[in-house]
Amino acid sequence: MSTTAEVPALSNSGGNVPLIELKDVGKQYGNIIALKGINLRVGAGEVTGVLGDNGAGKSTLIKIIAGLHQQSEGELLVDGEPTTFHSPKEALGKGIATVYQDLAVVALMPVWRNFFLGQELRKGGLIKSLDANAMRATTLSELSKMGIELPDVDAPIGSLSGGQRQCVAIARAIFFGARVLILDEPTAALGVKQSGMVLRYITAAKEQGFGVIFITHNPHHAYMVGDHFVLLNRGRQKLDAKYDDISLEELTKEMAGGDELETLTHELRR
Repeated sequence: MSTTAEVPALSNSGGNVPLIELKDVGKQYGNIIALKGINLRVGAGEVTGVLGDNGAGKSTLIKIIAGLHQQSEGELLVDGEPTTFHSPKEALGKGIATVYQDLAVVALMPVWRNFFLGQELRKGGLIKSLDANAMRATTLSELSKMGIELPDVDAPIGSLSGGQRQCVAIARAIFFGARVLILDEPTAALGVKQSGMVLRYITAAKEQGFGVIFITHNPHHAYMVGDHFVLLNRGRQKLDAKYDDISLEELTKEMAGGDELETLTHELRR
């Protein structure tokens, strides 16, 4: 554990190997094809937006990269090396942390207890006790580094806004060694102001050199922070574009179904 996260190497776009790369990855559950032919690159200091509606395959993709499931075909490379994860612990060991939409927090516990939940600092000799002061100070310091100013880390985390809780979870992942952050729909249940807080935090993580996989169904949010966009549709990869190669209007149209949306609009306006 380190209080200062190491900044990863530059991404492939800068001439170096991506932190994470998927090559023709597929996943089958019996006769059901959940993913097929997925190619994805996650560079340091970059946000890769993975978009898609419900049932597009986003959750399956998360589980493969996070070590919950193994792909049925294709390759998962970490720092250019073919890798197979057998558990989330192995993925964490490689610096890949997932912040799920339903945050694993204990609402009535203070912010600092949740920050160190399961990895508490202790002090003393044979009979060790929790080092509450050190954990409070570290929590304040780590949140402050990313621009989160909480007046009281002794407040129950359940009293924070949804955006603040998301930011605490991301800061925690970074503190405990993450190089790649997988964010599962972090703005889905948030209002405009709270979504803005999370998006600013994502940008701050990118600027510090972390690789971010931003899972979302909101093209506007993805386009605000993304450097690269992958669109999934029924387990297939429908789009793979860099920020400079696609406009928000085009991304939104692709996300909404393109020609299908135009047909629907024409029908509704008749």
